Amino acid sequence: MAKVELKQPVVQEISEKIDGAQSLVLVDHRGLTVQQDTELRKQLREAGVFYKVYKNTMMNFAFKGTEFEGLSDLLNGPSAIAVSKEDATAPARIIYEFAKTAKNLEVKGGVVEGRVLDIKALEEVSQIPSRDILLGRLFGSMQSPVANLARVIQQIADKDGEGAAAVEA
Repeated sequence: MAKVELKQPVVQEISEKIDGAQSLVLVDHRGLTVQQDTELRKQLREAGVFYKVYKNTMMNFAFKGTEFEGLSDLLNGPSAIAVSKEDATAPARIIYEFAKTAKNLEVKGGVVEGRVLDIKALEEVSQIPSRDILLGRLFGSMQSPVANLARVIQQIADKDGEGAAAVEA
């Protein structure tokens, strides 16, 4: 079998993983211990993020003609990708948080919602809370005025009830 035929399934796999992705973060994982790598993979998997080490040439072929093509210049040295199709901030958030304890994990760059971002911009994206947290905050802020109104109405009703009971006696 020719080398090209052996590489095609890998390029196809990468293409499928990045198709429709909200975000992709490219990292250099050199220097991580097995334990650290396992923990990082676990955290990413729990957040629904795909993470895998690929050869740079394979990623380069898969990125051609896509919004991820801008990352081709960063494909040097060992590289791994973290891809999310649902939460655009999850890969950056998890990787940057993990990098605080694992100093050897180096972020190279990424793409979030079609925009190629450098390390600094990705760090800013990593500060954005998850979608679930943002929705919780939104619903909490929407619920607060309604709950306050209900309390006031209940207090008025309780006060009126006390006055009516006093009149009957």
